[in-house]
Amino acid sequence: MNTSNKWQRIWLVLAVGAIGMALTLTISAQVQTQTTVTTEQPTTEVKVDRGTVVLVDGNDLVVKTENGRLRHFANIPESARATVDGQQLGIHDLKPGMVLERTITTTTTPQTITTVKSVTGTVWYVNPPNSVILTLEDGTNQQFKIPHGQMFNIDGQMVDAWGLKKGMTVSATKIVEVPEIVVEQQKQVAGSMPPDPPVDLPILVVLIEPEESAPAAAAPAEVAAATLPKTGSQLPLIGILGALALISGLGLRAVRVMG
Repeated sequence: MNTSNKWQRIWLVLAVGAIGMALTLTISAQVQTQTTVTTEQPTTEVKVDRGTVVLVDGNDLVVKTENGRLRHFANIPESARATVDGQQLGIHDLKPGMVLERTITTTTTPQTITTVKSVTGTVWYVNPPNSVILTLEDGTNQQFKIPHGQMFNIDGQMVDAWGLKKGMTVSATKIVEVPEIVVEQQKQVAGSMPPDPPVDLPILVVLIEPEESAPAAAAPAEVAAATLPKTGSQLPLIGILGALALISGLGLRAVRVMG
């Protein structure tokens, strides 16, 4: 007996569940929903960042920006690429001294998502201003929550929840507008190789040989060397000659006396 009641309860639960599922599907089919998206004029912003590669350690990158600050970019993905002199380079191909230029293009597009839900049915029960039960076209009943300020079309006249009566055929439309901003970013990284290191060139020394006529310039020096200094005089020479003449005279006199 208990077993029979138990199985009856189980079948009753399953039947109620099946009816509930069928009612849900029917209700979903009766409420019509239409969604439209209105897009406004997008705006575009372009930002360019430049920097010089200072250090590459695994997937970490340190760059010195134009204002002299160091920026650390951690865990750069392997798929990231930089266009350097026409070549696609990954993080492990970057070298210190490379100049990188990152261009970020941000596109902002305002949108308005409009959702229109409409339903038509006969009022079976109304609990103003909170809810109403409508009998839909397929004969099923569905309860709807009445939004604040909702109006109903009754034979071309708009009434609120208090104007609803049992047996009235009503059409209700709910319009919801949700503003939304769609932001898209595109990043491109380009760069250039570091400049070549300076090359130390040998200094070229050119010795200019003197011309052949140059030795003639030495003649004035030799003449100058033979010229007596301004302090020289002929007095010593005259004194010597006078002494020699005196000695000669005394010698002749002595010879005469002896003769």
